[in-house]
Amino acid sequence: MNRPTNLTNSSSRSTFFLLAALCLAWILPGLIGHQPWKPDEAYSFGLIYHILQSGDWIVPTLGGEPFMEKPPLYYLTAALFGKIFSLALPLHDAARLATGFFMALALLLTGLAGRELWGKGHGRLAVLVLVACLGLLIRGHEMITDTALLAGFATAIYGLALSRRRFMLAGFWIGTGTGIGFMSKGLIAPGIIGLTALALPLVFRHWRSRDYALCLAIAFLAAAPWLTIWPTLLYLRSPELFREWFWINNLGRFLGFAKLGPSNGHWHYFKILPWFAWPALPIALWTLWQGRRTVFAQAGIQLALAAFLVMLGVFSLASDARELYAMPMLLPLSLLAAPGINTLRRGAASALNWFSIMTFGFIIGVFWFFWFAMISGHPAARAEHLQKLQPGYIPAFEPLHFAIALLATLAWLSIIFWARSLPRNPRAVLNSATGITLVWIIMMTLWLPWLDAGKSYRSMIASMQQALPARHSCISSSSLGEPQRALLEYYAGILTRRTETHRGIECDLLLVQGFARNPATPPGPEWSKIWEGARPGDKSERYWLFRRNPS
Repeated sequence: MNRPTNLTNSSSRSTFFLLAALCLAWILPGLIGHQPWKPDEAYSFGLIYHILQSGDWIVPTLGGEPFMEKPPLYYLTAALFGKIFSLALPLHDAARLATGFFMALALLLTGLAGRELWGKGHGRLAVLVLVACLGLLIRGHEMITDTALLAGFATAIYGLALSRRRFMLAGFWIGTGTGIGFMSKGLIAPGIIGLTALALPLVFRHWRSRDYALCLAIAFLAAAPWLTIWPTLLYLRSPELFREWFWINNLGRFLGFAKLGPSNGHWHYFKILPWFAWPALPIALWTLWQGRRTVFAQAGIQLALAAFLVMLGVFSLASDARELYAMPMLLPLSLLAAPGINTLRRGAASALNWFSIMTFGFIIGVFWFFWFAMISGHPAARAEHLQKLQPGYIPAFEPLHFAIALLATLAWLSIIFWARSLPRNPRAVLNSATGITLVWIIMMTLWLPWLDAGKSYRSMIASMQQALPARHSCISSSSLGEPQRALLEYYAGILTRRTETHRGIECDLLLVQGFARNPATPPGPEWSKIWEGARPGDKSERYWLFRRNPS
């Protein structure tokens, strides 16, 4: 299962630098050059913006109100990046660099874990599989705290992989990863990591040792500061906010009594994993099939399988479910897939290779064709259709975007021809990872202005701001979402007083969010509409601004 190949040969510097360049090419596009997009980026940036404006990181605050959904590690890190790089970049782009930092950390530690579990060079294969996963592509570039959670899980899994060789250092990494995960999304990370760490010695005798017990004790000590400092400061600031975070947004979300978050049923992850975890899932299943007679004798398979099953079980039991939450499961699946790549049957490896080249090649060709139509106006029918989809976009040739996309396309073609000298099996995974990376590069260069025109709220908020009366006491809001509240503060410095929480406060302006199919009406005869708007091309969401008529 661990036969060396050209790609897994640690002395092959060319493959190492190729992988490093590929990871950078995957991470960097999309981090800068666009506004905060709804929904997750917008509200995340609202929390980051509050830290930058106030310096208060203990109580996460959105639109002037405490927002106790998650601990502040990602928001604090993003605020730090924003402070450092805002002289050269727009504030939201500078803050989004934190996502690149956490994703780089996750890829690095996944590679180290793969090397530790399977031997030299297999860490590169694990990273290639992870980069190739469809489910990580968009979410791994967003300004969201789940990227920090992913880095925390990767750190802890690396620590567990290291525990059978250097238990003291491993304990530090396990505890640190647990702490990063906790400070990113609360109790879910310590719960999953703790269950995995305890399940290993309960099920597999290889993990029943004095050194492993000492490793877990060190991990507990390393995690203790992460698990106690912020919660203690929060409790000292406000016991009520501590209760809201701990009881409602952790236990309440998981058990369902808080009625928060999307509910998709307990089989949600079983339905999405076949595409979300492609190609890691089928290769991981092949690894298990190949080692079915010796699975209980291989520590690497035991660890990766235990981590995946615990994650799948815990996430499936939770009351709320989103595809976003499945990101951590890609880590153990990629580690499971790494040793199975070299043993793939000839037909399977060839099928994956040609599927990757043909599928991504077709998508890339379509992107180039429609971009040319959009910029040149030919064919006219295609250009008009694209303009209807994004009426706020004004076609313009961007030389830098074009140059990056063209160079990346030529580099992809060169890699395809160069990879013909590699063994068939790792070549298939390499072509899958490079293909999906090029698709992302083209989306975040040629198509970025077009996408941003429809996803950004900036023009809509500017239009509303122009309609505001010169004098008004305050603005109340009804049904206004968290992303919109955050961006109103960022773009216009407006803090609305929500009618849902500020009862009895009478403002002379009211902002209502709703749907175009069900237009909002003035709340009473003393109100009149002074503005109506939406994002360019958005036929669903609608916003209305009402003014109380002078008595």
